[in-house]
Amino acid sequence: MHPRGPEARGPLLAARPPESEIVSSQSLREAAEASKAWPFEEARKLIARLSRAPKAEVIFETGYGPSGLPHIGTFGEVARTTMVRHAFRVLTEDTVKTRLIAFSDDMDGLRKAPDNIPNRDLILKHLGKPLTRVPDPFGQHDSFAAHNNARLRAFLDRFGFEYEFMSSTEAYSSGRFDEALLKMLRRFEEVQKIMLPSLREERAATYSPFLPIHPQTGVVMQAPVIGHDPEAGTIRWRDPDTGEEFETKVTGGHCKLQWKPDWAMRWCALGVDYEMAGKDLIDSVKLSSRIIRALGGEPPVGFNYELFLDENGQKISKSKGNGLTIEEWLTYADPESLSLFMFQKPTAAKRLYFDVIPRTVDDYLGFLEAYPHQLWKERLGNPVWHIHSGAPPEPETIAHGDEAPTAVSFAMLLNLAAVANSDNPSVLWGFLRRYAPSTSPQNHPRLDRLVHYAVAYFRDFVAPKKRYRAPDEIEREALRSVSAKLADLRADASAEAIQHALYDVARPISRYQDFSAKGATPERPGVSNDFFSMLYAVLLGEERGPRMGSFIAIYGIEQTRALIDRALAGELVAKG
Repeated sequence: MHPRGPEARGPLLAARPPESEIVSSQSLREAAEASKAWPFEEARKLIARLSRAPKAEVIFETGYGPSGLPHIGTFGEVARTTMVRHAFRVLTEDTVKTRLIAFSDDMDGLRKAPDNIPNRDLILKHLGKPLTRVPDPFGQHDSFAAHNNARLRAFLDRFGFEYEFMSSTEAYSSGRFDEALLKMLRRFEEVQKIMLPSLREERAATYSPFLPIHPQTGVVMQAPVIGHDPEAGTIRWRDPDTGEEFETKVTGGHCKLQWKPDWAMRWCALGVDYEMAGKDLIDSVKLSSRIIRALGGEPPVGFNYELFLDENGQKISKSKGNGLTIEEWLTYADPESLSLFMFQKPTAAKRLYFDVIPRTVDDYLGFLEAYPHQLWKERLGNPVWHIHSGAPPEPETIAHGDEAPTAVSFAMLLNLAAVANSDNPSVLWGFLRRYAPSTSPQNHPRLDRLVHYAVAYFRDFVAPKKRYRAPDEIEREALRSVSAKLADLRADASAEAIQHALYDVARPISRYQDFSAKGATPERPGVSNDFFSMLYAVLLGEERGPRMGSFIAIYGIEQTRALIDRALAGELVAKG
């Protein structure tokens, strides 16, 4: 019931392993050591790092800039890092302690007010101040940073991530970074030699890695440093507007660092071993890595993931608010599907918009359905193993008569909603209960959530764009033949029986014959996808859909024949 092409039957299932294949933890580790899944490849980098410099605890870090509302890219970094962390724990059999720090750069000065927030005028009065000193435009928290941090943490908590949240403002102000900041001050000239060649001439003339907080205005100052005293732990700087000179301690939250030196200092102070970053930060990673080496430390390992794009192919941005938000995805799908989106091809650019949700949900369901039937080698390459930290839930399936149980796809539910022209979950449940009487929202809670997601998605995205096509004469005759063939079947015919009946209708029609199909002969040609595409377009108003045999089995044979009558009468085109 998964939409993988007109004749697809969902993912191919290997034979279920015999009981002797239920492996021990040792054989799991052996399978993990050989796995080519990217989280294991990343974890092996960490193990190589530990072999060079052993330590009792490994620190994973993800960074978040709370200048705009949290977006899915931030979640993706935490999800992917969590997958690498779990892979590392499996490979080391938990003999090395691990921590994941979700770090918020909330001491950064606010450069501009985002476009997608209320009360922008309130924010404009506080430009340049640390985000923790900017009022919350939503009126819910002590600061703008606190609001956005809470939004991020609420989602991470809802998903069940294990992490330690850390605020830049708190770390600077508490003295946690003091030792590393003083080390940076002692290496001031070395850091300048690394940074200045990367800057435009105008900026290089006034650049300093230290940004003092103005003692009077509270603004993070981009001001020339006219002197620094490593012994006193201070810098001297001049206010570019007034000319007034100040001496400021670099410790205790009186200064912060420019972000590339800040990144390096943080790696050094926290002992970060692993951090990934977007491909737009490749040069920044290189510079920060050189800086931490100048401080006597070693940069973390990691990889550069590709960026997400919106519907127009533009990079998603917190301040622009383009692409999808976390809340928008969760309006139409479970977080597990979002985690799958993050797992797949992390180094390839991907469009992140509403139209990716149905396919991603169904891919997740397909992987989940396949998992119990796989050997360990395949399981460790199955995304659900990584999404659920090695313990994916049992798939929820429904059974019709003597047929093998199978999962209901998101695409199937969307098309049921379409033919019923309803966004009422109880209508879809009526179809499901007729097909599988023992099925209910109570004993299939995940399917019930999927039903609610599907009707919401249908209402907002499918219904407004649904366009039915009138059949031509060849198609009309084919539809009449389909109806007649269905009439010969029992009301409770299996999905397989219905699918074979459809093949039997299409096979003699020259337009739909496919002689290149596997097993096709001149006497018994295959059936091309054009036949099923016609059924989708004429009966469902869609370009693609679920396996038609499964759809008709759930929707009902008589209901499908009535739908064909309406299509032949032109009622569907008039409706669309």
